[in-house]
Amino acid sequence: MAGHSKFKNIMHRKGAQDKKRSAMFSKLSREITVAAKMGMPDPDMNPRLRLAVNAAKAQSMPKDNIQRAIDKAAAAGGENYEEVRYEGYGPGGVAIIVEALTDNRNRTATNVRTAFSKNGGNLGASGAVSHGFDRMGLITYPAAAGDAEKVFEAALEAGAEDVASSEDEHEIWTAMDALHEVAKALEATLGEAESAKLAWKPQTTVEMDETNAATLLKLVDTLEDDDDVQTVWGNYEVSDAVMEKLG
Repeated sequence: MAGHSKFKNIMHRKGAQDKKRSAMFSKLSREITVAAKMGMPDPDMNPRLRLAVNAAKAQSMPKDNIQRAIDKAAAAGGENYEEVRYEGYGPGGVAIIVEALTDNRNRTATNVRTAFSKNGGNLGASGAVSHGFDRMGLITYPAAAGDAEKVFEAALEAGAEDVASSEDEHEIWTAMDALHEVAKALEATLGEAESAKLAWKPQTTVEMDETNAATLLKLVDTLEDDDDVQTVWGNYEVSDAVMEKLG
């Protein structure tokens, strides 16, 4: 399991998935509202909103919820969310990047700092770890979209930079400014993506042992449970053998 994965295959989290569903919907809604506020409220005219709406659809978010989140952007006196990024170190010295959308920076900073300090990590200054990552576009498809060769050829044709296929999914990496264009081209050959977003791709990864992996997953869980946190990225690898022991 790599640090930029979506954690959906982690056995120890399975029971918590339903509980997290409503929390996930509220995070998706927040991203839709922010995207609609920053550009046109029409997904066809606003690439970021289109990606946010597609991500919500991929998680089976009801149409009414999606429309409500778009409408909220135009409502007078609605919440004002700002994008904040935190960087720090987790157990075993792994690098962690936390992306948040918040209407209260102090609350979010306190929660993130507490999560790090209680779970074997420490929060660093802005830019502390991001130099070890590349800012790129990430498009994911389920394994059912096609075999590795088919997806690789489609990605190459669409102008992607890298592809990583596993038994669960295909990850297609693009240049940051080519994300929308490549996602659109892939839709023609592979159908709608499971997700398409800007991501932090680690330049090198750290292999986690059992002890550090257990604490790290607790840290990531705590961060992801926070309403303000949208995404957590890291430069760690956890082997299947270690995951099995933790499961």
